[in-house]
Amino acid sequence: MIKRSYMTFIMCLVLLAAVLVSGCTGSDDTANGETQQEVAEEEIPAPEETEVDDSTFTNSIDMEFVKIPSGEFLMGAPEEEKYSDREERPVHQVTIGNDFYVGVYEVTQDQWEEVMGENPSYFTGDGDLPVEEVSWAEVNEFIEALNEMEGTEGYRLPTEAEWEYATRADTETAFWFGDDTSMLADYGWFDDNSEDKTRPVGMKEANPWGLYDVHGNVAEWVQDEYHSNYYKAPTDGSEWTNGVDRRVIRGGSWDNAEVNCRSASRDSIGEGSRMNYIGFRLVKEI
Repeated sequence: MIKRSYMTFIMCLVLLAAVLVSGCTGSDDTANGETQQEVAEEEIPAPEETEVDDSTFTNSIDMEFVKIPSGEFLMGAPEEEKYSDREERPVHQVTIGNDFYVGVYEVTQDQWEEVMGENPSYFTGDGDLPVEEVSWAEVNEFIEALNEMEGTEGYRLPTEAEWEYATRADTETAFWFGDDTSMLADYGWFDDNSEDKTRPVGMKEANPWGLYDVHGNVAEWVQDEYHSNYYKAPTDGSEWTNGVDRRVIRGGSWDNAEVNCRSASRDSIGEGSRMNYIGFRLVKEI
């Protein structure tokens, strides 16, 4: 009797051990399964985000633009800059608060004709010549038509500060390439090398931000009314109004001497004037 009870007790222990072992094994399997699932989930790479390159932009009529970064610069020319003028002073810091696009090239005759249906230029024969003999008022009519064509309100003339900021491209010399006027022939069209006419855009070297013909070829309309100096000029790069009844032109032209093509050089003319040495380039707001 005692022996049978003892054997029964042993068998119970064996069964209990088997149950416990079975339970532990199931728990381990579950844990292992969860661990493997977690590892698998961790190993699945996240989809890579596609970076959009917005450093350049081309619109529907093949106008090419480059993004100009926001930043600060010294606008104007110091007294020690050779051939500088008092209307280019005082040198003052300007902060451009937002990135913006600016035309890589001066607006061409082909582009003007595509929007306006005619070509007003004096110099013709090549659609890549910059459009000229367009008044400030006519340029703004072109801009209005282009905005409507493109379904935007972003196109406009640059302000005077934006123009100089983009032209200088982080430089403080008389020209973006330095102070030596004898080097201008490599970078722009002026009275000594133009043969008294405009030239197709983009034939000289671009500045560090990718802009062509900022020195010479055609002088360029900007938004601002003319003031005879920079006292009380805006420091945020905005349009300067309440000046005389004239608009600023920048950059010099095929008809100017080298010194009139400097980064700080400025001139003005009535907004209704149509001259064969004045054209423009555009800004597109971002």
